[in-house]
Amino acid sequence: MCQMRVIMETAAGPEQIMDEVTGLKVTPEGIVLESLFDEPRLIAGSAVKKIDFMATLVTLSPRGAEHGSVDRH
Repeated sequence: MCQMRVIMETAAGPEQIMDEVTGLKVTPEGIVLESLFDEPRLIAGSAVKKIDFMATLVTLSPRGAEHGSVDRH
């Protein structure tokens, strides 16, 4: 099974949000994270900034902050 780790980009650096994420849904309120054994968790006012499939890592940012320079690496 492929489970992701989710972090939030903050001014102080990356903040761990949730491990073993099995689903991610974009809603008008923010990002809803799902796992096998826990209730879905809403990360209000957030947006997906980057998904790294090789590292099984999703990076979120506060909504509006995701439109920056493009990292092509």
